[in-house]
Amino acid sequence: MPSSAFRCLLHPFKSPPESVKYPLKSPNSTSCNQGSAGMVESILPRHGVVTLFGYGSRLSVERGHLILEDRIGPRRRYGRFARVRHGIKRVVAIGSDGFVSLAALRWLADQDAAFIMLERDGRVLATTGPVKPSDARLRRSQSLAHESGIALKIARELISEKLLAQERTIKTYFRESSCASDIMDARKQVGTAKSNEEIRRWEAKGAKAYWSAMREVPINFSKSDSSKIPEHWRRFGSRISPLTNSPRLAANPANAILNYLYAVLESESRLALATLGLDPGIGVLHNDLRSRDSLACDLMEPVRPKVDSLVLDLLFKEQLRREWFFEQRDGNCRLMGSFAEILSETATMWRAAVSAFAEWIARCLWDSKMRQVRSQVPATRLTQSHKSESRAKLNGGAGKTGCARPVLCRVCGQIRISTSSVCGNCISA
Repeated sequence: MPSSAFRCLLHPFKSPPESVKYPLKSPNSTSCNQGSAGMVESILPRHGVVTLFGYGSRLSVERGHLILEDRIGPRRRYGRFARVRHGIKRVVAIGSDGFVSLAALRWLADQDAAFIMLERDGRVLATTGPVKPSDARLRRSQSLAHESGIALKIARELISEKLLAQERTIKTYFRESSCASDIMDARKQVGTAKSNEEIRRWEAKGAKAYWSAMREVPINFSKSDSSKIPEHWRRFGSRISPLTNSPRLAANPANAILNYLYAVLESESRLALATLGLDPGIGVLHNDLRSRDSLACDLMEPVRPKVDSLVLDLLFKEQLRREWFFEQRDGNCRLMGSFAEILSETATMWRAAVSAFAEWIARCLWDSKMRQVRSQVPATRLTQSHKSESRAKLNGGAGKTGCARPVLCRVCGQIRISTSSVCGNCISA
C-alpha cells in the first residue's frame, strides 16, 4: 500500500475544496427546514463512494433523479444525481436514522451500484446490490463442499495467503521483529493441514505473533490535542478489547479504525459473493452461525492484512485528530461520522482486492462437481477475466484454462493470478 494512500483520503481534512452550494429552500429538498436561512453543501461522490451520516439521512427518487440528504447540527448536505455520469458505485449509510425508498434501491440496482448500511462500531447492518442470475448447481456444490473435500482445499489456500501477507506486513513495518519467522512457520503448517481445526489452530498461532508486534505502535496526535487524549489511546495495544474480551467494541482509535474498515471489507465480500451466485452464509472455514455470513468472513481473510497495512501507514506517517473520535460512557471508542465517511471511500479498493479470490472460490466449487460439463464455467462478473480470455483466443492466443489461484506477488504485494511467485512488472524490473 503506497504511503500516499491515506494522504489522498484525508485530503478533505487538510485543504477542503470549495463545495457547490444549494439554497436551503431548494424545491427539490423538501425535507430541509424551510424556515432556516443559509446554504446546503453539495454531496459529491469520492472514489465512487457517497457516505451519509448524522440525522435524517434520506435516499429517494424525484423525477428520475436520485436524491441524497443528511444533516448533523447546523450542517446540511444535499445531492441530486441523474442516471447518466453520476459516478456512484456505493452509497454507504452510517447509523440508522433516516429512510430509504424502494425507488432509490431500484435506481441504484439499475445503475449497478450498491447500498451499504454500517454502524460505527464495525458492524454491517445491511447490504444490497444488483441482483444477478445464479446457477443452482453452484450453490449445491457449495453446500456439499465439506463432503467433497473442496472446502478444506479452499480454506488452506485462503489462510496461507493471509499468513503470507501478514509475514510481508511484519517485514515491511517491523524489520527488526522476529515475528515474521513464527508466521512463516505457521503458514507452512497450514499448507499441510488435514482439517479445519488444524488450520484454525495454526492461524491462531500466527495471529498471536502478528498482533504482538503491533502492541507498542505509537498513535500520534497533534500537540494541541495532547492534553485531551487518554493514556490508552497513545498505543495500538491489544486487538482484544477489555470491554468484550474480543475485537468488538474497540477501546482505542487504532482498533476502532480497524473494526470499521473490516466492516467495509465484509460488506464488499458479501456483495462479491452474491454477485457470483454464491451463498455468503455457507462457509468453508468459519463455522455456520446465525449472527454472521461465514463465507464472507472466509473471503475477507487474505485481504485483512492489506487493511492492516493501510492503518499502519496512517499511524506511522500521519497525526490523528481528537475530533475524529469520541468515547462512550463504557469506554468504547467510536469514529465521528466525518472520519468514517473518509474511511468508507476505501470500499472500491477492497472490492478489487476480494474479486479475484471470490471468483477463484466459485471456480473451485464448480470444478469439484461439474467435471462432466467443464466447458461451462461460472461467469467472472467481478474481474471480467473470461472476456479477456475470449479476446486472446480470437487473436490467436491460447487463453487461460484451469482453476488459477489468486496469490500475492512476493515483491510488490499486488494480487495476481499466475503460476509464478513474482508478477510481470517486478520480473521486468
